[in-house]
Amino acid sequence: SKFVNDKWMIKNGFLSDVQEHKPWWWNIKVQKLNLSAPLILLPEVSCQKAIEILQEKGYDQAPVVAESGLILGMVTLSNTLSSVLAGNVEFSDPVTKVTYDQFSKIGLEDSLGKLSCILENDHFAIVVHEQMQFSGNGSSFMKQMVFGVVTAMDLLTFVSRNDKK
Repeated sequence: SKFVNDKWMIKNGFLSDVQEHKPWWWNIKVQKLNLSAPLILLPEVSCQKAIEILQEKGYDQAPVVAESGLILGMVTLSNTLSSVLAGNVEFSDPVTKVTYDQFSKIGLEDSLGKLSCILENDHFAIVVHEQMQFSGNGSSFMKQMVFGVVTAMDLLTFVSRNDKK
């Protein structure tokens, strides 16, 4: 059951990490990874245009974010290409037809330990930052801004470059 799985509990924010012998980097914040700003696609981008953009810019994946800022999911180059080649989608279809809507989010203030737990099961995590926005009538709401996309390779690169042996 998930509630007795410490990694699931940590990943979903129900438990602070319980690892007894933590590596030196475990409690360092995600913001220390110095991630570059992500490439973001709007939902109306066609599959063909998404493939072209990802290839041209050298990205494997990109978040799909609505104009409102709502994070709709993640599109990957390999899934888009294979879906088009298999005939499941057309080049002209919007990228939302090949968007993964299940993804993990992590904040800039979260630990690399929490990120490590997420990356044990997921290929990436979307790094988000909460921002308060106010409308003209003075009402406010929290909006999540996509700050970056982080992979196991990003974590490994950070750890190997800064290894404290």
